[in-house]
Amino acid sequence: MLALLALAATALSACTPTPEPTPTPTAAFASEEEAFAAAEEVYRDYIDASSSVDYADPDTFEALDAFTTGSYQADEREGLSTMYAEGNSRTGEIKVVWFRGVEIEDESTIRARTCNDVSGTAVFDKDGASLVPDDRPSHYAIDLVFVVEQQEVLISTSQAVEDSTCGG
Repeated sequence: MLALLALAATALSACTPTPEPTPTPTAAFASEEEAFAAAEEVYRDYIDASSSVDYADPDTFEALDAFTTGSYQADEREGLSTMYAEGNSRTGEIKVVWFRGVEIEDESTIRARTCNDVSGTAVFDKDGASLVPDDRPSHYAIDLVFVVEQQEVLISTSQAVEDSTCGG
């Protein structure tokens, strides 16, 4: 009888499907260089999308959401909504002079610094008066933090900083 039970158990186990292997989690990027390149691509695409934003058309604001997350996205939306409500307009484009990866904190956080040329941009109020101060620098260095969410690199914070290598 014991032999019969053993045979039955063996026969039943042969019909049981082999469990699928559990995927081993891997880092989002194979190297720091790859992570920095992905962050730079996202940032440059974000700047391009930003140039297409029309303060008079809130539907154009949504394009930026593809590149941002969290409080950065919320703050940007609030700022754009204010520009729309006040009837402001913008001309020109920001140019990325350089982008440098700074560090990878963990598998989901990338820090970088960029230098942007804003000399060709202007913002005007509803009456056409410039809102750009006469002493505005032509270039800004910005520290950026990107997060990786579901294999997607997104801008989560930015902070203007002093950087003597970002001059105009």
